[in-house]
Amino acid sequence: MAGLFLLLTLVIVLATSIGSVKIPLGDTWRILIDRLPFISITPDWSIGTQTIVWDIRLPRVLLAGTVGMALSVAGATYQGLFRNPLADPYLIGVAQGAALGAVIGFLLPVTGLGVTYGLIPALAFAGALASVMMVYSLARVGKTLPMSTLILAGVALGALLGAVVAYLTITSGQVMRSIMFWLSGSFSLSQWSELQLVLPITLIGSCFILLFGRPLNIMQLDEEQAKQLGVNVERLKLVLLIVATLITAAAVSFVGIIGFVGIIIPHAVRLVWGPDYRFLLPLAMLCGAIFLILGDLLARTMLAPSEIPIGVITALAGAPFFLYLLRRKARMLF
Repeated sequence: MAGLFLLLTLVIVLATSIGSVKIPLGDTWRILIDRLPFISITPDWSIGTQTIVWDIRLPRVLLAGTVGMALSVAGATYQGLFRNPLADPYLIGVAQGAALGAVIGFLLPVTGLGVTYGLIPALAFAGALASVMMVYSLARVGKTLPMSTLILAGVALGALLGAVVAYLTITSGQVMRSIMFWLSGSFSLSQWSELQLVLPITLIGSCFILLFGRPLNIMQLDEEQAKQLGVNVERLKLVLLIVATLITAAAVSFVGIIGFVGIIIPHAVRLVWGPDYRFLLPLAMLCGAIFLILGDLLARTMLAPSEIPIGVITALAGAPFFLYLLRRKARMLF
């Protein structure tokens, strides 16, 4: 785990130094270290270089890592709760609700920076939470929450919201391109203010989920055995669903829908390091952050100055790697 943390640090510095303007890796290191408390380095770099590193690239890189961390730990949590390897953070309507909220934000007759930096993320966050609350209300039976009913309610409501989003997008006129770009995911508008909102929610929520590694291991037996072993199953499901949904909603509300991370990273970690949730959860966080930082680096450099939607990169880069791991694991078993 210490090696992955060191690798994450190196990836952050590397991604910050690469872009349309070439900045030597040593200058990037010195600019970042100069910002640490009680450390002062005599600057031999230009003000423009410092602005690019500190105000433009670093918040984007850190936001990509934060979102990767959030989606990965939420995906691992959902897979543990549902005991379903196909579960991902969007299973119970978070993505569709966020998409509907964002599309409504694009269509409202409001112009200016407030639309980009305030209204759309707020509506996306509210839409994601409202969607999950509706799914939860529909699936709850008395004092219990059957997982199969929750999945079916999430799929049905997700299909309904997806249809509404598709209709609104097709009839949106001039803003259709902006909507499509948001729906595909992008970090192009990342700022420190966004990171200051998403990072605390992600860190607090993720650290809280890490406390439940052992109960999630017991949940892999079945709910009856988990109850016999002293796990309050219904409270565990409710608490983890709320926390995983909150960090997912916070992540997607600013950067759009980024698929594949929440399902592939926990799987990859499970295939390499095993299914123990005490280790799977923190490893998924680190691997998710590394994966999405590198994915965003490819998205902004492959066709520079144009950008490729990050969702396209995560699918193109993640699927072959995951299939390789899956194939290697199958050969080891058979």
